[in-house]
Amino acid sequence: MHVLLIDDHTMFRQGLKFLLSDLDSSLCFSEAGNCEQALEILADKEAQLILLDLNMPGTKGLGALQAVTATAPATPVAVLSGEEDPSLIRATIEAGASGYIPKASSSEILVAALQLILAGGVYLPHKALTGMEDTKAGKGSKMENAIDLLSERQTAVLLRAIKGQPNKVIAIDLGIAEGTVKTHLSAAFKALGVHNRTEAVFAAAKLGLKPSI
Repeated sequence: MHVLLIDDHTMFRQGLKFLLSDLDSSLCFSEAGNCEQALEILADKEAQLILLDLNMPGTKGLGALQAVTATAPATPVAVLSGEEDPSLIRATIEAGASGYIPKASSSEILVAALQLILAGGVYLPHKALTGMEDTKAGKGSKMENAIDLLSERQTAVLLRAIKGQPNKVIAIDLGIAEGTVKTHLSAAFKALGVHNRTEAVFAAAKLGLKPSI
């Protein structure tokens, strides 16, 4: 499996390679010290996982993430950052990241987060999840009960949506009409008490839902 490490600190990249040996001993790494180098690597070789530092010279805000996801839309991108602002975490998920891992995380958390991402899930740090305040007492348990009542097809559509698949791809994958996908998503969002995919990702992560596809 080819993993692309994008970080302007060489020592941090070397440390990541050492830690990720616990994830898979047969990993193959490429390294980039900036976004431009990363895009050149991706143009030449497909990666199965990308680890990206948000704060690098030459990029502002989510620029690097947006450039990388545009170049490799099918590759999961895990953002690594020293910042733990919930609004920034939400923004990275909205921009297409498959997870947000604080650099202060332990090696065990890092490996577990990447295993979840590689399984098709989305990893969010505990702080981001605890920042999601329920508006009503017992809302969490109500969501769990509502999810249990979803049909098998509605659940399949929801899990693909939180994995990041667009409606057209979901429709082709499941052999149903795109309008049917929208109907199933509407029912699933209503069950979760959310209004869009980003909110669904956070709610699903809080409930421990992850794609098994």
